[in-house]
Amino acid sequence: MAASISLDAGFLLAKLHAAGSVLNNRALAEFGLKERSYSVLALANSELEPTQREMAEFLSLDPSQIVALIDELEKRGLVVRAPGKQDRRAKIVSATAAGAAVFRRAEAAARAAEAEALTDLSDTEVGELKALLRKALWSRAA
Repeated sequence: MAASISLDAGFLLAKLHAAGSVLNNRALAEFGLKERSYSVLALANSELEPTQREMAEFLSLDPSQIVALIDELEKRGLVVRAPGKQDRRAKIVSATAAGAAVFRRAEAAARAAEAEALTDLSDTEVGELKALLRKALWSRAA
């Protein structure tokens, strides 16, 4: 008989995240990254041109946490800040050429860690899982 907590979606998501975090952080360590800094670098490499505030909102982090993560990546020469196009007080975060190169290699390692975390699921099930998670996260925002 399964414990009732094993039927709780929040518990299951937390357990999956915890297991995935261990694998992700292990895979990202060779690049001097952890999940959060990798996430910031990923957004800086996107075509979205996110501001620090947008990054904080998207990643559900406090703005001070984002600033510290960006500071670390900036010291390593992986990202730069520039004034926003509409609001010059807002800071757009973009990857440097070095940041793009590190991200490409780190992304491959993160994909391998994801595959390891989800090894018992078929490709179709992984796609369904991701689609359901995106729907649960962003369907009300649309």
